[in-house]
Amino acid sequence: MNQGATVDQQSARAADLDNRSKAIRRRILEVLAARQVAGHVGPSFSIVEILLVLYDEFVRLPQDPAEMDDRDRFILSKGHGCLALYAVLEDKGLISPQKLNQFCSVGCELGLLPEKNVPYGIEATTGALGHGLPIAVGMALAARITERPFHVYVLVGDGELNEGANWEAAFHAVKHRLSNLTVLVDRNGQQCNGPAENVLPMPFMPALWREIGFDVRHVPGHDRRAIREALRFPLSAQGPRVVICETVKGKGLGEFEGSGEWHYRRVPSISAVPSLL
Repeated sequence: MNQGATVDQQSARAADLDNRSKAIRRRILEVLAARQVAGHVGPSFSIVEILLVLYDEFVRLPQDPAEMDDRDRFILSKGHGCLALYAVLEDKGLISPQKLNQFCSVGCELGLLPEKNVPYGIEATTGALGHGLPIAVGMALAARITERPFHVYVLVGDGELNEGANWEAAFHAVKHRLSNLTVLVDRNGQQCNGPAENVLPMPFMPALWREIGFDVRHVPGHDRRAIREALRFPLSAQGPRVVICETVKGKGLGEFEGSGEWHYRRVPSISAVPSLL
């Protein structure tokens, strides 16, 4: 990891979680504890602030069914973090509390990985890593061709970027100057098999995106103000944007922050979870 990323990682670890961020995390744990099923806690906790900023201020949700075609699109490419997405969509009124409480039950549309369900705000079926960015590029290109005004946001994991399909899609996004596309990278440094740098190092990630032709922003990923400022920065008419968010896997899990121990975990009860929440 370069020196700039190290500083950002330290900032991410130092950032205090506000009450709203804690409430989303607690909701995830409540659902898992009530259902007595395992879920991807660590990958969900690292993206909570990113999702809150997106859905609070940037992703335009339709108020009228007639506006559905022009809605902004968000794709969670790292689909195993879907509990965070479900909880934020519940917060926005797209998913009911009753439905989220049925997580992973027979017949429930909300499973361990997200399946396309536009009324719920889920734009694509993901979980097979490396597919979300190509889908997002296709959507952004379709918007350009049909002269639709919507913006496409896609959140990918740093480990997921080991998949070559992402880079093919990235080159296409630059070729077609897709200024209606924003990629966000959850750079938590961990994969299910261990530290990302041990699996397949990508130490020069900001420079890599910049060299391809993306407009690059690099922020501490639990600092909502920093994420907001990066997304408010004027879009380039020349092409797509990427916001690299330095995050901590399992942010909010006390001594388990930054480790893979809570990557996929059963939560027996709320009281069994490390404090901080």
